Amino acid sequence: MANSKIVIVEGPQGVGKTTITDYLRHSMKYTNLYRLSGTSDSTKAGLEKSKTMYYNLLNYMKTLENLNINLLFDRTFFTEEIYCRLGFKDYSFTEVYNELVESLSKLDFEIYYITLYLEDEDLFEERLNRSGKAVTDYAKFEKESSVNQQNMYLQMADELAEKYPNIHVHKIETGKELEQTKQELKEILGF
Repeated sequence: MANSKIVIVEGPQGVGKTTITDYLRHSMKYTNLYRLSGTSDSTKAGLEKSKTMYYNLLNYMKTLENLNINLLFDRTFFTEEIYCRLGFKDYSFTEVYNELVESLSKLDFEIYYITLYLEDEDLFEERLNRSGKAVTDYAKFEKESSVNQQNMYLQMADELAEKYPNIHVHKIETGKELEQTKQELKEILGF
């Protein structure tokens, strides 16, 4: 059984990934934090870039299996698949995504996939309006986008839980007090 963990935190913009991953980075011993945003190239050439990047990432993770360190990710190839499912890219990533998840599931780590979400979807407007000014049409548009992403992430979490019993899949609501969320994470990850 693996001594180290891979923790992948996913969710839409405005749900609190940065806050949560910063907390985990400083709370879990021997943890490296990686923040990945994918490529902004939505063309078919972008697919090749993404494939290369994520296959190399999994190869890198495999080289760290026996080092007794935890790997913490703020987004990975799951986001690429979500963006493709939502039509933000001009290509399908599903075949590559399925291969990547299969390879991930075979790594010698305890693997945790955590989807963050907001029950109160109106909180997205507040969180996405980071300048502190009145809510703009842009923030309202971003709220709709985040809600659509959230629905897809929650669906993906269900798919993963059903297909990969060795991946610990958790959905964590982040609209509550931060201390409650931190306690929930401590219980899930055992630190």
